[in-house]
Amino acid sequence: MLLWIASFWLVGSWIVPFLAYTAGFRKETLSYRGQALYSLLTDVAEGVVGIAILHRCLEKFKPLSSDWFKFELKGKWQFDVGLGCLMFPLINHLSQMNLNLWPVLQYAPVTVSSVEQSIVARDPVAMALYAVVVTVCAPIWEEIVFRGFLLPSLTRYMPVWSAVLVSSVAFAFAHFNIQRMLPLVFLGLVMGAIFVRSRNLLPSMLLHSLWNAFVFLDLMK
Repeated sequence: MLLWIASFWLVGSWIVPFLAYTAGFRKETLSYRGQALYSLLTDVAEGVVGIAILHRCLEKFKPLSSDWFKFELKGKWQFDVGLGCLMFPLINHLSQMNLNLWPVLQYAPVTVSSVEQSIVARDPVAMALYAVVVTVCAPIWEEIVFRGFLLPSLTRYMPVWSAVLVSSVAFAFAHFNIQRMLPLVFLGLVMGAIFVRSRNLLPSMLLHSLWNAFVFLDLMK
């Protein structure tokens, strides 16, 4: 997990920006579509490097049990995903509670993200690229790391539901945003519970993708 966090920071904050600068690009000067493509390529690079590190670290434990990193359509997990979707308004309410507990500092500079800028500009290509980032890329590699690897690994040292809680807190901290801690912990608990019930990454990935799409569409409004 430490290697993954380090690779995430290095790739996103140093390696990709350095390569872009070397190629003559600066994110700040790119168009909305250019910034969206930059974000997509950065997210893909972070995911590929993180999964490669995970693959290398697990080499000495192979062959893994057949229920590790299982991804299949079979099973009765659709009801669980539907129930998880019904909790989205509650997660939204937790977001507001979180903001009331830890409000944005008044003296902190107010910034508008590149995602918000493209939405205001109504650039359809940029919004489509950002949609791929949040509804496809992020759910895949985050679920592989947190539900596929961390949660089952923790069950070696603690009860299953303690592992679900700890992995959910780690999932929330990995977003580096104290204003979103409560909703992310709760979302992690829901996705962790679904994964434990199904031992299948597809349901948690699908719920993660639907939540991100819900937030993205809400932002577009």
